[in-house]
Amino acid sequence: MVLIASVYYGEKMDKKTVLLIGATGLVGGECLKLLLEDPFCGKLVTLTRRPLPESINHPKLEPHIIDFDDKDNFRDLARANQVICALGTTIKKAGNRDAFYRVDFTYPYEMGKTALENGAEHFLLVSSVGAHSTSPFFYNRVKGEVEDAVQGIGYRAVSIFRPSFLLGHRNEFRLGESIAGFLSRFISFAIPRKFKPIQAHAVAGAMVQVAKENQPGNRIIESNEIKRIMYAA
Repeated sequence: MVLIASVYYGEKMDKKTVLLIGATGLVGGECLKLLLEDPFCGKLVTLTRRPLPESINHPKLEPHIIDFDDKDNFRDLARANQVICALGTTIKKAGNRDAFYRVDFTYPYEMGKTALENGAEHFLLVSSVGAHSTSPFFYNRVKGEVEDAVQGIGYRAVSIFRPSFLLGHRNEFRLGESIAGFLSRFISFAIPRKFKPIQAHAVAGAMVQVAKENQPGNRIIESNEIKRIMYAA
């Protein structure tokens, strides 16, 4: 388990309410563990499409199962100081491009707008290496479009994390990430740092650390910088 030092403001710890979206996913699940352990987070609200594991129980945890397609269903629940959005899928899992776009663009964007209306000041988003709104690749283009959109909502701070292939235990099999993890054992020396596979717990650790620092402005954090932030904390 990764331990992250607490941040103090004078003699009093400034505890935050954090809204975590996508807590049942790979990075979101790691964020969930860290936020429950860290005194920085005084209250953790999770919005998911399916229940959290029964083994997860904590006095500061407030879990909600919602319909992301119904904004009225979560309007009053999206109240926090900071939002960590780890929603994401694949076209194969979603079934088609429209469904993928809804999960990777519409849901994060609508949640970001709603949380801002409710007083949130910092939006932290898991994106992907290669994200760009003009990319010829649909996946990267959607990731870039949602990056641009959330940066334009009006948050005091937006922190975007662009991990490379994620390593960690998933409930479903992803061929691309499995191949990347296998090859990285043998040709790591030839892969640029920005594109080397990265552990999900490192991404989560960097996100929590950046949330604690809570610096104003928009920031894009590439995969190699994610590792630096995580292991410098």
